[in-house]
Formats: sequence, structure tokens, C-alpha cells
Amino acid sequence: MSTPSPGLRMGRPFGIPVYVSPTWLIVAAFITITYEPVAAGQLPEFSSFVHYSVALLFAVLLYISVLVHELAHCVVAKAYGLPVKRITLYLLGGVSEIEQEPDTPGKEFLISFAGPVASLGLAGVFFGVEQLLQEGTIPQVLLYILWFSNVIVGVFNLLPGLPLDGGRMLRAGVWRLTRNANSGTVAAAWVGRGVAVVVVLYQLVLPLMAGQEPDFTAIVWSMILASFIWMGATQSLRVAKVRSRLPQVRARALARRALPVAADVPLAEALRRAREGGAGALVIVDHEGRPTGIVNEAAVNATPEARRPWITAGSLARSLEPALVLGADLEGESLIDAMRDNPAGEYLLVERGGEIYGVLATADVNRVFTGV
Repeated sequence: MSTPSPGLRMGRPFGIPVYVSPTWLIVAAFITITYEPVAAGQLPEFSSFVHYSVALLFAVLLYISVLVHELAHCVVAKAYGLPVKRITLYLLGGVSEIEQEPDTPGKEFLISFAGPVASLGLAGVFFGVEQLLQEGTIPQVLLYILWFSNVIVGVFNLLPGLPLDGGRMLRAGVWRLTRNANSGTVAAAWVGRGVAVVVVLYQLVLPLMAGQEPDFTAIVWSMILASFIWMGATQSLRVAKVRSRLPQVRARALARRALPVAADVPLAEALRRAREGGAGALVIVDHEGRPTGIVNEAAVNATPEARRPWITAGSLARSLEPALVLGADLEGESLIDAMRDNPAGEYLLVERGGEIYGVLATADVNRVFTGV
């Protein structure tokens, strides 16, 4: 089944597919409407059409800047050999889908740091060019707001809390100190929750302390950003909880004893033999004893007792494709990756010499993580 497209595909810079989500149109419209009065104040000699055009152009250029930020992450990741699936520009900015976690804290730090460096680098370039332009011209007005915006993007992403880049940098630091990536994730996620609270309080408390009314628009945006940070941090905590249980995921420990049966054996008879032999799975073998399929447990459970004597075990089996044969020594993330790449209900576990060890049921692996 193909994965749904996240939006309109815009190109493949550095071989990385870039998509623009339809939600970007919401932000583009919001930026255009809210920045138009600012453009009118800075460019009073021009018409409203020009003011709106400048505001819309700013929205487009801002998101191109965000794309450069995300590309910086991806280019460094690819330099380390990490696969990059795509970049998507959406409501709150951009997201880079790097399909594999860095294997060292140093790589994690540099991949994360590349984004803010790119934003601040763009700010420096825009600032330098803006200084050469005549004040009050359209290019000067655009470059001014662009360098200022990129400074905000760069500094904001350096805040030390997941899911921001600064949070990933903090994670790398804690990982380096504790030699435990999961500890780094937990620490940076909790700091991220704290950052979310501070983002909202900043827009509420500071104006009140100065004896001013808090700005409603600023509060709304701070709450949207805080929600994004809080949800990202919470998701990171969930991931850390799952990863903490990875050492318990060992193919040998979770394997069910497998009973080999011929494909033409009635299902009721095959189940009787399995009960007597203490087996928890049925493997279909040919006349030479070679495995050719695994009987699907869900299909067996869905078959009424009265029908089981009249259908064969082979009719409920899935053909044994090479991807469904896993090494019995697999464990932890290697095992999960093998299962994720080829989703199935059951897998045949074999020894290094090819002998059948047992059957690994996905349901048994899931129970490790759910605690059921």
C-alpha cells in the first residue's frame, strides 16, 4: 500500500523530496494579512496591492528560509549515511524525516545544530545585503523582516527542549555524559515541557509586570507554539518508554514452539497435535520437511470449531517469503527493524544453520511494550 502524499511535491534538492502541506496556505494567508499593515507603514507611497504583494512575498521567502533550515539538517544527516525520507513544510514550519537515529551523540549534536546555524547564517547574509540598500525601498523592507525573522527562527530552535533543535543538542549532551541515549531523551523532553510553559508565561507575565495588557494575538501564537512543543516533548517521552523496553525484546525468549505439519493435515488434527506437544504455532512443511508457510493464528481463531475438521492447515497458512524468516539470535532494535520492514502476524525463527527454532508472533512482541 502506498503512503499518502503529505502535500504538493515541490522538488528534490540534494535528492531529498520536498513537500508543501496544504496547511501552509493557512499560515501564508495569516502572514499576508497581519504583515500588510506593517508593509503599508514602511512603504506608504505604494498601493494596497503592493503592500499585500510584499506581505505574500515575505511569507513565501520565510518558508524558503525554513526549507534551507531543514535542508541543513538533512544534508549533514546524509553526509553521515543516514537515509532521509522527505522534508515537509506545514503549518508551524518544517519537519525533516530522517529515517534512522544517529549512532553517536556527536552526530546527533551536529545534525541538530546545522539547522539553527543555517537560519542564523541566512540572517547574517540578509542583514549584510540590507545595509547596502536604500531605506524605504521594497527590497530593503523585505530583507529587513527576513533577517529579523531568521534570527528568531534560529534562536527559538536553540531553546534546550525537545522537539526543538536545542532539545536534540541537549539530548546529545546528556547522552554523552550518561552514555545512555534514552536518558538524554527523557531529560530533554522534560526540559521541553518546561520551555512550553515558559513560552506562554512570557507573553502573559511580562506585559502584566510592565503594567500593560497582554497582546491577544501574541498569546494565541504562544499557545500554539507551546502546544506544539508540549506534544512533541510528550511524544519523545513515549518513545523513550518504548525504547527502555527494547532489551526485553529477544527473539529466543519470545519464540513459540513450532509444530511442523503437512499442508493437507486437517486443521483440527493439527491443533490437537500442537496441544499434545505443547506447541504454540504451526509451520507447514513439504514432503522433505522444509518449511513452506506459517499458519496464521488470527485466521485459526476466526475459524469456527465445527469447520476445523473439514479444512486443511495449509489453507490458513501464509507462504514463507524470505523476509518472514528471521534469525533466532535477533533482539532489541535489530529485531524491531526487521519486523517493521516486513509487517506480518508471525515470523519463522531459524538457527544459523537453517534449523527451525520456533515462531515469533507479533502479538507477543507488542505485549512487551504494552505490558499486557
